[in-house]
Amino acid sequence: MITEQDKIFMREAVRLSKESVENGGGPFGAVIVKDGKIIAESSNSVTIDTDPTAHAEVSCIRKACKALGTFDLSGCDIYTSCEPCPMCLGAIYWAHLDRIFYANDRKDAGAIGFDDDFIYEEMEKPFSMRRTPLIPLLRDEGIKVFRLWSEKADKVEY
Repeated sequence: MITEQDKIFMREAVRLSKESVENGGGPFGAVIVKDGKIIAESSNSVTIDTDPTAHAEVSCIRKACKALGTFDLSGCDIYTSCEPCPMCLGAIYWAHLDRIFYANDRKDAGAIGFDDDFIYEEMEKPFSMRRTPLIPLLRDEGIKVFRLWSEKADKVEY
C-alpha cells in the first residue's frame, strides 16, 4: 500500500533529480528512509565527480551506511526517481533494503539516452558472447584466498 508519506519521500527524490540537472549532474535522485525519517539523500554525480559509480542510489547507500554505522540497511526503504540500473539494483540487494520505490522506469530513461537494457541483455549471454570479454586467470591462486576466508573463524559475514 502506498501512503501519503511515501509520496512525500518520492517527491524529495524527484526534487533531488531536478536539482542535479540544474547543477550539471544526471537526472536522478534518491532518498533512504528508516522509521519514517530520511537518513540519507543523494543525486547523480557521475559527470561532476568523474565517477561512473556515482549514481544516486549507490551514493545514497554509502551515506546511509555511514549515518547508521552499518553495511546492512534492513529496515530501510529507498525512493529513487528512476528504476535502478543493474549496478544500483545489485547495490540495493547487497545493502538489504526492504523496499524500492521508483518514479520513472528504465524505458523512460532509455528514451532520454540512459539505456541500461544492454546490460540486462549482456548478463544473459554466455561469457564468450559478451561485448566485454571475461577471461579467467590464476584461479588456483585466487581460490586459496577464498579457502582462507571460508576457514576464518572470526569473519564478519555480509
